[in-house]
Amino acid sequence: MSRGPIRTALLGDPQAARVVPPSGFTAHLTLFVSGAMAFLAVFALALSLASGRLADRWAEELARSATLRINAPPDQRAAQTEAALKILRQTPGVARARALSREEQAALLAPWFGADLQLDDLPVPQLIEVIDGEPGYDAAGLRLRLSAEVPGAVLDDHTRWRRPLVDAAHSLRRLGWAAILLIGGATAAMITLAANAALAANAQVIGVLRLVGAQDRYIAQAFVRRFTLRALFGAVVGVAFGLAGVILLPEATDEGGFLTGLGFQGIGWLLPALIPLLGALVAFVATWAAARRALKELT
Repeated sequence: MSRGPIRTALLGDPQAARVVPPSGFTAHLTLFVSGAMAFLAVFALALSLASGRLADRWAEELARSATLRINAPPDQRAAQTEAALKILRQTPGVARARALSREEQAALLAPWFGADLQLDDLPVPQLIEVIDGEPGYDAAGLRLRLSAEVPGAVLDDHTRWRRPLVDAAHSLRRLGWAAILLIGGATAAMITLAANAALAANAQVIGVLRLVGAQDRYIAQAFVRRFTLRALFGAVVGVAFGLAGVILLPEATDEGGFLTGLGFQGIGWLLPALIPLLGALVAFVATWAAARRALKELT
């Protein structure tokens, strides 16, 4: 035939579809599995994309800021703080350096020690917020200068905090893609079982079709057409419900963090439209393989 196999299977002789029972548990199973798997695929895709955005945001935010601690005796703390600020302002690549006030430092410790914390009663170091510029500063060189001129200064560029967070977000993204692959495999397995059941139930009809001259390719196309269209319809419904669920999720906020940022953004809203097409392709391949194998066994 001059037409491609997928187009032939879907747009071939509609009368051939009468070989497949229009209702029954195989039809319900195919619709339910494709719809449920498409619904889950929407959330797996949202998880993967949100994890990627989170990893990029954490990497960018933590890479742009650093913290300088002044661990000095109380009578030397002010002088060392001023000396550290002078060095930071002279350092190329440092966009801004600012010493945190006592109130700001108390607010940072409030979640652990309570709102009534008195910093004067604790040996809390002075904190200086350092914001990177473009292209950034030389952390190693800055540490050497600080160690020579400000003995109590300790520069923390958040590397030890940034790497585990970014790695965790990337792991979540990989988990989302792995879930999508598992969903596709489970869909193929269930549709294969449904196709095999339909073929076995119509063994006598297939035998009669062969007696009147129908070729196995014609019979296989009947099953492929019916199951592919069922999977496509079920996936469309599943994606619609999945998108509705994503829309109902809370909007992304700084307080909610990752748990409120699972929706799609921008062009990402178009990606779920690919799920029904991929589901139909999976159904086509699974049904075609099952039909050809089953028809060989029925000879």
